Amino acid sequence: MIGKNARQWGTAAKAFFYIPPSSGEHGGALRMFVGLAIPSLVLLATGHPSLVMYAVFGCFTGMYGRGEPHQLRLFHQVSAAAFLCACVIAGVLTSASNVGAWGFVALETLVAGIGSVVTDRLRLRPVGPFFGIFAFGACAATPLGTSPWVPALVAVLSAACAIAVGFAGWFRIRTWHPGKRRTPGPHLMPPLPEHLATGAMYVVAVGFAGALATAMGWGHPYWAMASAAIPLSAAGLSAGMARGFHRVIGTYAGLAVAALALGAFTHPVFLVLLVIAFQFPTELYIVRHYGLSLVFFTPLILAMGYLANPGSLRGLVLDRAAETTIGAVIGMIVLLAFMRRPRAATVKATGTA
Repeated sequence: MIGKNARQWGTAAKAFFYIPPSSGEHGGALRMFVGLAIPSLVLLATGHPSLVMYAVFGCFTGMYGRGEPHQLRLFHQVSAAAFLCACVIAGVLTSASNVGAWGFVALETLVAGIGSVVTDRLRLRPVGPFFGIFAFGACAATPLGTSPWVPALVAVLSAACAIAVGFAGWFRIRTWHPGKRRTPGPHLMPPLPEHLATGAMYVVAVGFAGALATAMGWGHPYWAMASAAIPLSAAGLSAGMARGFHRVIGTYAGLAVAALALGAFTHPVFLVLLVIAFQFPTELYIVRHYGLSLVFFTPLILAMGYLANPGSLRGLVLDRAAETTIGAVIGMIVLLAFMRRPRAATVKATGTA
């Protein structure tokens, strides 16, 4: 038994340090880089670097449909943009409403459950509501320095920019199939109860993580809530557990990079350029090695958060480490509990987040 466990751990360790060869991720990474650079540089040039966070959430639209033909990618990204922008707008309105800490947890838990069903029904790839949960939480937790419609408009225009960049290659090919859509026939769409079961899993994990982080008085409970969603988006139990470990270890490494970078420079120009530059390797590795992508994604997130709401760098790093850990652990525990139920095979998700 000991030998078998040792071999399993050895196999898992080898898998963690193995980076699969590239399979065409450079194109999607470049589109994400361009789609984020345009609105971010415009905001920097016009003296509004604090709004870059909202541009980032809009530009997450470019992550969807990366391997699809232009026509299908267009429909895919329009659906993703509607979901992401709705989460940003809801978050901005929540920030303006001052609902309190526990009201925030309740609302983000609701977003997780509804978002899970919506993203499953729309067949969004990356799978799951993670980016919507993250967008809502960050926007709701950030004090507004302007009218709510301004950050909402930034997110919508940035999403439109990402869609335009994603579709730009069509003008070279110009192939269009009338009536072709991503939506499958009724016989291919999983029944609604399966989506509701997955949604319940997100509600339990995200809600419990948020409640625990809030009760412990941590400053960014939405980080724990978003991390709790990560293991649930993977295809199966082993992949979900691996995703949780990648989340924690990759975040720790990314925090070391963030501490060095943000500890040396906190000028808005540097931070905006860091956000733009780190988006490319984040997208380049997010499918091939999730942990490695977080080495770049973590400082990106801290930099955009610092731009929107400057604070103690030490506090940001400690909060990110603690809340990511507790959120990922809760997500893995909930995944284990749901996957061991008799109907576990129907509670699943595939893809990346």
